[in-house]
Amino acid sequence: MPRPQRTRRIFGPPRFNHFKPVGVPRRLLETVTLTVDEFEAIRLADYEGLDQQPASEKMDISRSTFSRLIDAARAKIARCIIEGMELRIEGGEVDFEHSLQRCEDCGDELLQRMAEARKNAEAVASCRVCGSENVKDLAWGTHGTHGRGQGRGHGQGSGQHQGKGQERKHRSETT
Repeated sequence: MPRPQRTRRIFGPPRFNHFKPVGVPRRLLETVTLTVDEFEAIRLADYEGLDQQPASEKMDISRSTFSRLIDAARAKIARCIIEGMELRIEGGEVDFEHSLQRCEDCGDELLQRMAEARKNAEAVASCRVCGSENVKDLAWGTHGTHGRGQGRGHGQGSGQHQGKGQERKHRSETT
């Protein structure tokens, strides 16, 4: 019997969780699911350019586990591109360090440490850019993940507003 899977430390939720070929209806496409930890492996290795050892340390997993994650992620992405499939990013045993809130009306985004997001979870706020109350927290279950977000305080970006250079209060909507 295999041992239980260790929770993987993730910087934050993906900004986008579906990709598909243009001009093909979703109902006609096969879907490949990339787990959030596989997404994080791609982000660290291919986007951030980290070697496997420092990347595995950021995720709080072994280097060999990171190697398996990155190999599986690259194979799934290649298959989607070559065969023209839909790619979904969801699932996995993850622990977010940061929360990402997005106004569903104007697209304004706010990235903040998970501990701060949890502290403000009860505050009902509206988007300071457009005033809408239609603000979703992408780390709280919207990707089929646990989204526990223990707020361990690692990484950059706490309290930085993405795009507009302003801050707004957190409003959490769980699905």
